[in-house]
Amino acid sequence: MKEELIDVLNENGIKTGEIVSRSEVHKKGLWHRIIVVAIINEKNEILIQQRSDNKDKNPSMWDISVTGHLSAGQDSLTAATREISEEVSVSLGYSVEVKDFRFMFSYRKEENVNENHCDRQFYDFFILRQSGLREDNIKFQKSEVQNIKFVNISQLNEMREKKILVDREECYNALTEYLFRI
Repeated sequence: MKEELIDVLNENGIKTGEIVSRSEVHKKGLWHRIIVVAIINEKNEILIQQRSDNKDKNPSMWDISVTGHLSAGQDSLTAATREISEEVSVSLGYSVEVKDFRFMFSYRKEENVNENHCDRQFYDFFILRQSGLREDNIKFQKSEVQNIKFVNISQLNEMREKKILVDREECYNALTEYLFRI
């Protein structure tokens, strides 16, 4: 399989014009963009996924609904819809439009995972509200995800306390505020 190509960004999140492979962007610690999408059902439950055991970062940990890199030339919404269909096979069909994605905010974060993997990433965080989703009607990519479930915000916060969620504190705080406002 051909490796994904990524747009390199400067420290302000602007494309530099350089395009490198996903492995190279992490090996060299180059800035790039990631999308994070929280999918929420009509019961105000958040879809979370348990990352595959074979992931190089945060294996077996629970994570927000969908995350992923923007491929070279992609915008964040296009990457979000692609990642949703790849990771959790939620068919968006024609009923979901760009307006259905609520952009929450962007943030940047640096993390040294190991000597060959440095994350320097800008995150674009979205919320997608979808009715009619159930665990049994969602298929997930087994190479990426080993389990899924819906949790309410209290359960999500309990998982945060137990440190069994991938560190996305900015997103979890925004989700808590968002769900307590509606």
